Amino acid sequence: MTTSTTVDRGTTFKGDDRALLGIVLAVVTFWLFAQTTLNIGPVMAEDMDMPMSTMNIAIALAALFSGIFIVVAGGLADKTGRVKIALIGNILNIVGSLMIALAFGGLATPLVLLGRILQGLSAACIMPATMALVKTYWEGKARQRAVSMWSIGSWGGSGLCSIFGGFLASTVLGWRSIFVLGAIVSVLSILLMRHIPESAPAAGSTSRTDWSGIISFAVAMIALQIVVTQGSDIGWTSMITWGLLALFVVAITFFVRHELTISAPFVNFGLFRNMVFTGATISNFLLNATAGTLAVSLWVLQGAGGMSAARAGYLTLGYAIFIIAFIRVGEKLLQKFGAKKPMIWGTLIVLLSILLLMATNLMQGTYEILAVIAYSLFGLGLAFYATPSTDAALSALPEDQAGSGSGIYKMASSLGAAFGVAISAALFTALQEGGMEIVGEAITFAGRQENIAIREAGMVGLAANLIMGLIALASIILFIPDNAGQEEKV
Repeated sequence: MTTSTTVDRGTTFKGDDRALLGIVLAVVTFWLFAQTTLNIGPVMAEDMDMPMSTMNIAIALAALFSGIFIVVAGGLADKTGRVKIALIGNILNIVGSLMIALAFGGLATPLVLLGRILQGLSAACIMPATMALVKTYWEGKARQRAVSMWSIGSWGGSGLCSIFGGFLASTVLGWRSIFVLGAIVSVLSILLMRHIPESAPAAGSTSRTDWSGIISFAVAMIALQIVVTQGSDIGWTSMITWGLLALFVVAITFFVRHELTISAPFVNFGLFRNMVFTGATISNFLLNATAGTLAVSLWVLQGAGGMSAARAGYLTLGYAIFIIAFIRVGEKLLQKFGAKKPMIWGTLIVLLSILLLMATNLMQGTYEILAVIAYSLFGLGLAFYATPSTDAALSALPEDQAGSGSGIYKMASSLGAAFGVAISAALFTALQEGGMEIVGEAITFAGRQENIAIREAGMVGLAANLIMGLIALASIILFIPDNAGQEEKV
């Protein structure tokens, strides 16, 4: 679908607004369209008569497969061409989105699950390939602007996805229109990007792909994901559950031993000798895992408060506004204070937002006000954290390890979101019918009493996110030195 030729970095082609729009549209296919399931998952499940436990798997699958394959997709982009991999990513999104939009009857569940996998693979292709194109064809201030637009496509898209999905799901078009529009956006992206010349393979990009590492890692992550999301339905004492846990242990053991013995591993564990990189990556994984906060709180508002997906989504407007408006502030804080302080401040703000959302024992009107404040704080905290964390992770790495370090850092983002949503959703789904007795005994729930089980389930699911945020804070305090991000000032 493209007639572009391979060119060197020194090509006369310069990135233009048409190409940049195509890149941003490719990025939002995942962050704005695919991620709407965080809000509309219950609506989709009810419409297709799908168990919510199965929908929880579908919600997490896209981020899971994106996380597993983003490193290998980035490597393939370096080897075979960034435009080509971005094109493949858009095609995967078209197919996956249409599968979900056309999921009816007995084939609904397999079509949705396969569609979500393809959406995850699409994101894995698009994110590293488009970022590499930005670095190749935009220079100086033009590159800074392009990177900002790319970031707004990802962070801004994630901030708006709940509102966007809830609105469309409540219209006559229905939730299926979201995925039809997502496919159309990919078609537009392809048309807008087709004039970008193919970039030459990166130096040193001819090393063989570590398929043994990729496959063993994928098997381990998928087995663990099934246990997390389906363990309560299958039964924690079931041989199937124990068999999956055994498969996870065997696969992850093989993966680690294999990666430590080959010359070009899928994941270079040597990078984790750098404590700054380790702390930033761990905190990045766990802060992204708090994405489960959005899913659970929105489901509480819908299930216990009787709100539509659209109305609940509107409450998250502050999240989108604050994350877009303040992401550059995080950059300025990094320049003034270094990386550690804004990372801590951002994490503390996220923890405060989760604490506010955990107050599901309050009257609905009060909780809605707290939710508006909490979502705004959630966006503000992530905006403060994002740029300093990325800088801390990558600035201390040797130049020849920056590519692999960037891939691992981005993989941590996607896997964190996948497992965070899966754990939160599994807890909520398991408890929403009967609640948790110890919570009801310790805390008085005001207002309506027939929805207490859902509110207790929400409090427990949100508490899991609080714990992950606290561990993220500890990793920053323990591993990130006070002068991280300030080396250039010395």
